[in-house]
Amino acid sequence: MILAMWQISIKLSSHIILFFIPPIFISELRTSYSNPHEIMSGKYESLKALYESANQAHVFTFYSSLTPSEQSTLLHQLDTIDPVRVNKVHAAAIAADAAAKNASADEIEPLPTDVLESLISSSSSSKSSSYYDLGINAIADGRVAVLLMAGGQGTRLGSSDPKGCYDIGLPSHKSLFQLQAERIRRLQTVAEQVSGKKPGSVKIRWYIMTSEPTHDATRAFFGWGKDGEKLERGGAPVNFGLEPDQVVFFKQGVLPCLTIDGKILLESPGKVAVAPDGNGGLYAALRTPLTQQSNNLTSPSILSDLSSHGVSLIHAYCVDNCLVKVADPVFLGAALQRSAECAAKTVPKEIPTESVGVVARRKGKYAVVEYSEITSEQAEKRDETGALALRAGNIANHVYTLDFLERTKEMEASMAYHVALKKIPSVLPSALERGVDERGKTDGMKLEMFVFDVFPFAERFVVLEGARSEEFSPLKNAPGSKSDCPETSRRDLLAQQRRFLEAAGAQFGSDDVEIELSPLVTYAGEGLEGVKGHTFTKSGHVETLEDLLKL
Repeated sequence: MILAMWQISIKLSSHIILFFIPPIFISELRTSYSNPHEIMSGKYESLKALYESANQAHVFTFYSSLTPSEQSTLLHQLDTIDPVRVNKVHAAAIAADAAAKNASADEIEPLPTDVLESLISSSSSSKSSSYYDLGINAIADGRVAVLLMAGGQGTRLGSSDPKGCYDIGLPSHKSLFQLQAERIRRLQTVAEQVSGKKPGSVKIRWYIMTSEPTHDATRAFFGWGKDGEKLERGGAPVNFGLEPDQVVFFKQGVLPCLTIDGKILLESPGKVAVAPDGNGGLYAALRTPLTQQSNNLTSPSILSDLSSHGVSLIHAYCVDNCLVKVADPVFLGAALQRSAECAAKTVPKEIPTESVGVVARRKGKYAVVEYSEITSEQAEKRDETGALALRAGNIANHVYTLDFLERTKEMEASMAYHVALKKIPSVLPSALERGVDERGKTDGMKLEMFVFDVFPFAERFVVLEGARSEEFSPLKNAPGSKSDCPETSRRDLLAQQRRFLEAAGAQFGSDDVEIELSPLVTYAGEGLEGVKGHTFTKSGHVETLEDLLKL
């Protein structure tokens, strides 16, 4: 049997070239080159039906007036949103918000003494040493990774750059990102020395969660182009000296912005208004398949990548704390010693009325309680030692087991997003009803999940209390502010490093002498024995121990 053949002729100059193509290939060509308009039309019809069923079809109000390119962009965005889920999230958030307003302060109680472990007391040194040994060995064994929440911009600091790029005014002018990268490098070296492993054999994987506005800029700051190519940066190494395959970037998710009654807002006729889903969006982002978000990740999600690299313990923190002890061996060891599946590092509240959330128990479950939810009587109450009973100030510094993170999807089914009421730039809903593109600021809401929303699901929980001067100096406010600003961050970091040197036996010729130690010289004061008896009389920053001894 001879199959019929299709004949195609193409005239080139004075020649006619005939192609004979079997019908099966013609069928494939027809499939591959289907009319794009037909494909988009089909997508439009299916999405329109979905949004109509969720009573959110107003997002298509301007569809017919958009260009084909704008229509395609809108359909792609709408395809990433589940309007039925949006409705459920909105309803649950409203209900939870109402319940929180009516909650009784009597439901709040301090942490049990067997859960709260303090590093501040004079008797804590032996436990700290034991915890350190456990933690540093876990690092040496490759069982530890780090998660950095770095999606914010430095808007309040007067910068549109990612906050981690900010220079707090140190003599070296190192950014927050660079300080943290170098702490990881130093900790790897210490772990190799403690365990007797060869140099370069210990690696701590660093997973950096960005956001849509900060993703490309963050990657570029680390030396990576949009397509994974290394950028020319005047000889500066990518990843601030960490291995190219050691740092993984991924984006946190977004949720549509809503009116008070739950309608999806349009930023423009062809774009839904969206906002980041809060630092608690970390958990969903960890299991979200990655597509071209990293030049070095082949696994389908962060969770699977953690598993494939043998990681079982993860340290998570926020980028804006210049004192953060990245992958702190003592913190990791405390979690290991207590077999904790989730742990929080805290600092004591400075005064009863300090505007900071505290780690406590609510209805018998671990939680972060906002300062506005605590009565004056509760805030003032003290325990048998004379310390504030509700003192465990939350600093967004946590340790998790991988098993716990893998269960967060189940937890989220029982968690409600938090409502943040905002004036949201959008197509005004009143104009939308008339089919008119009139822009303004709408009274609406952004929905967020917080990183501590998983605490109530932890059965094995530990809280490690550290000294504020050693653990926490946040960067929140513009230069020149009274607190939590670049000047206080600089002051606190240099003061800590002065204490490192003094504890090692060094002296300073005057209070004006400032010495910045590279994290490559010391992670937490170790390795400075050579300065004993040395008096420093001039300021400077040093990258090596040899440079330090020359000051």
